[in-house]
Amino acid sequence: MKNEFSKKRLKIVSLVIITLILVLSSFCTLQTEISNLFYSNVNKEVGLKISQSNESNNVIELYAGGTPVGVKISTNGVLVVGYSDIADNNKNVESPGKESGIQLGDILLEVDSQKIENSKDLSKKINSLKKDKIEILINRNGTEIKKIVNLFKSENNIYKLGLWVRDSTAGVGTLTFYHKDTNTYGALGHPITDNETEKILSVKNGELIESSIISVKKGQRGTPGELKGVFVNTDSPFGNVIANTQCGIFGNIIDNNSIINSNNLYKIGYKDEVKLGKAQIISTIDENGPKFYDIEIVKIINQASSSSKSMVIKVTDQNLLEKTGGIVQGMSGSPIIQNNKIIGAITHVLVNKPDTGYGIYIEWMLQDADIIK
Repeated sequence: MKNEFSKKRLKIVSLVIITLILVLSSFCTLQTEISNLFYSNVNKEVGLKISQSNESNNVIELYAGGTPVGVKISTNGVLVVGYSDIADNNKNVESPGKESGIQLGDILLEVDSQKIENSKDLSKKINSLKKDKIEILINRNGTEIKKIVNLFKSENNIYKLGLWVRDSTAGVGTLTFYHKDTNTYGALGHPITDNETEKILSVKNGELIESSIISVKKGQRGTPGELKGVFVNTDSPFGNVIANTQCGIFGNIIDNNSIINSNNLYKIGYKDEVKLGKAQIISTIDENGPKFYDIEIVKIINQASSSSKSMVIKVTDQNLLEKTGGIVQGMSGSPIIQNNKIIGAITHVLVNKPDTGYGIYIEWMLQDADIIK
């Protein structure tokens, strides 16, 4: 959820004064509902290459998730998250990148027609060119533009951009569904975004890793709670990450043995089947694994296009309220079950009402997974 993909954020930021160092930042905490939340109108940056569903008469069955998953992703190019002035002989030189017109949230793709693999590679390329002026190809909100940058050159001949960049992120969230016919999963129900710029991260590659919940920070009014998890078997990912869209993350499963269970196979409920009233979520809040918890759908939002806020839900399960206070970071992606159908997933929590939040229609997630056309 946006400030949400529960997770205890793993964050490494790197300063590109010359040497742009790899930045590993947090993403996956449950998105919290604060004023003026950023929502980018993203149209599937990366389409999943999966086969057509064999389901007939629009009857689609999914294995419901509710299990915690660790996620690691690397971005296409590097994301600009900050500027840094450069100290030179007791004076500050303004960031060359900023002066050239590079903006926060821009994705740097190429330097002098050479592809940027990561932040370290950017630094290496800048210095190997040994030029005072370079051309950088940028992706800005889906449009590619070029900027000429006059680099700062230090006394020891090191070239500096004066930018902070990020090229990867990691965290813990919740698996929503697995579709066996296409070997496709969906999780989170919202995009992974950069904390500083709130831009949706463009995925170059990523891994789905087994995760375990080790503790819970209970949510309170004004302070979202959090599920604290750790990665398990990091050398053996059980899935990949192909797409990061407005409706979640999607990819394929390498090993589905732990996902497939005849007891968690559900038909989907389309958005016009969602009703006000009682429902349940499946979520993992401790070492005992996924469990059902009672909720109430208190508002249904009529939507013609995808959004991660499709319905308002309220936690009514006393056990869940006692342990977590309601919805907490890390629960984003927890599937919502109503009338024995999977109808959506949790995506947000209201900061001042931790027992209340938003959910997304499962239909929107399935569209971004190319399971529904």
